[in-house]
Amino acid sequence: MVTDMNSEKMDRRKAVNKLLAARDGALVVTGLGSPSYDVHAYGDEDNNYYLWGAMGGAALTGLGLAQAQPEKRIMVITGDGEQLMAFGSLPTIVVANPDNLDIIVLDNQHFGETGMQPSHTAGGIDLSAIAASCGFSETRLLTSLDEVDTLCDDLKKRAKGPRLFVLKVKADKLPRSLPPRDAPFIKNRFRAHLGLHPC
Repeated sequence: MVTDMNSEKMDRRKAVNKLLAARDGALVVTGLGSPSYDVHAYGDEDNNYYLWGAMGGAALTGLGLAQAQPEKRIMVITGDGEQLMAFGSLPTIVVANPDNLDIIVLDNQHFGETGMQPSHTAGGIDLSAIAASCGFSETRLLTSLDEVDTLCDDLKKRAKGPRLFVLKVKADKLPRSLPPRDAPFIKNRFRAHLGLHPC
């Protein structure tokens, strides 16, 4: 059954702004499309790793980064369409069990980059429940900015394993804030932030 939660959705940019204001040095990986625009709209930073054209790759990129940088907190900000495409990443992440990886799914219940067709989450698929069944240490479904404030406080605490949080956001078409499109530049800038040589 297709669900419509118009009265229980939040402004995506305001939610992302709250998360980034409280990032406290966390490395941020963004999913294809709107999540990258949302993060860039807050402000372009060297510790943002934007994925261009890597549909489905955000969560597993975050996992690799969490394993390579165990002392740093990793925040993946992605969309429902991308996370649905990367379904298999959820059990893989649980088996790896990083305690420094948080996945934030901005769920507008649509495939925003291909014409705003309803996604599976509009039909009742709950990504937070699926993540919980896979064994994520904590999952939550949020529908208000007040809940995001609480989440920001909770994200400061070290987890016992990977966490996944779904933020129900409005399906608004917002102005695009485009990050740099030069993939080697983004990669090398990010590596320099980590004190690593370009490659």
